[in-house]
Amino acid sequence: MERTNDSMLTEFVLVGLSAHPKLQSVFFVLVLWMYLMVLLGNGVLISVIIYDSRLHSPMYFFLCNLSFLDICYTSSSVPLILDSFLTVRKRVSFSGCMVQMFLSFAMGATECVLLGMMALDRYVAICYPLRYPVIMSKGTYVLMAAGSWVSGLMDSVVQTSLAMQLPFCTNNVIHHFVCEILAILKLACANISINVISMAGSNLVVLVIPLLVISISYIFIVATILRIPSAEGKRKAFSTCSAHLTVVIIFYGTIFFMYSKPKSKRSAGTDNQDITEALISLFYGVMTPTLNPLIYSLRNKDVKAAVKKMLGRKSFSVGYG
Repeated sequence: MERTNDSMLTEFVLVGLSAHPKLQSVFFVLVLWMYLMVLLGNGVLISVIIYDSRLHSPMYFFLCNLSFLDICYTSSSVPLILDSFLTVRKRVSFSGCMVQMFLSFAMGATECVLLGMMALDRYVAICYPLRYPVIMSKGTYVLMAAGSWVSGLMDSVVQTSLAMQLPFCTNNVIHHFVCEILAILKLACANISINVISMAGSNLVVLVIPLLVISISYIFIVATILRIPSAEGKRKAFSTCSAHLTVVIIFYGTIFFMYSKPKSKRSAGTDNQDITEALISLFYGVMTPTLNPLIYSLRNKDVKAAVKKMLGRKSFSVGYG
């Protein structure tokens, strides 16, 4: 492990799937394909929302933020993941590792809060439809989105700053594809109680509280939908929430597995566990952003109509321009 004269760590080594070279080739192609789908799917969704004036509403404003967030999140980690598949032991500078960890953690925390804000939007839309335009004014939903970004960035500043202050003695090998914060904490040769407590507080603020907001919002939403007399009215009301609910289930199902129990020390014989956690992290980091635009476009008639309209006009301009 490289050190400077003042014993400061200068680099980390990413192991990833180096012990499984055949899997590396398969995962390189798979992750590259999914990353391109993330860029294409979310890019099209953002373009459609900006392009079609009928989609200029709070729900689609939040969706546009979610798509941009997914692009930023994957772009902060996927290039490093792809590079690690091409090298046996990928070396990353300490500063580069911290920057990548900061960006990934910030985007993940922001998405947690943003999903909670989207649930509040659906709660107001279904439970108070007549007051919806007044309650969810432009100033309100822009502030809600900005609050999501600020809270995610601030949370990441705290966690990254605490991690940077830890000493790393003899082991700089990260059993992961990227500089993931829990994998970094396992390498510290000092007491990480403060980091564990801070991570627990972070879990409460950006995981538990938004999930409670989502759960309570949907309790009221379901109760309101059940009071709608017509079956068609119930179907239409639920259809406006089904995409968001599907994304929440996929998102929280994977992220809680990774972050709900920070581990304080690395024990011997846990390589298989590390690989499993890394693969689940990879699923969360790449698969979820790939699915989000598909879920929202397939379950939303307005988005599908706007996509067809935009593609139709582009085809017309190409054919007759």
